[in-house]
Amino acid sequence: MEKFWLIMGFGAQALFASRFLVQWIASEREGRSVIPVSFWFISLAGGIMLLAYAIWRRDPVFILGQSTGAFIYTRNLVLIFRERKKEKTQDLKDGDE
Repeated sequence: MEKFWLIMGFGAQALFASRFLVQWIASEREGRSVIPVSFWFISLAGGIMLLAYAIWRRDPVFILGQSTGAFIYTRNLVLIFRERKKEKTQDLKDGDE
């Protein structure tokens, strides 16, 4: 069982770190600093996996850090999708005029 958790922990860390690669590529494509929605999804997935690993390790510092991060990533996604819904609604209203 320990081998599973070590593999999962390393995989989670690799996934979590890959979000910066995604952000960098998106910024290069745009020619300016941007944070794509995929950054937040990868952050959330990697953060939850790391949280599970931290819980297994019973590491309170790591648990606090990852649980706080998971809340923040989720909140950012909620704000992004709320804004998109608002823009879509506004676009529909503008189309009626």
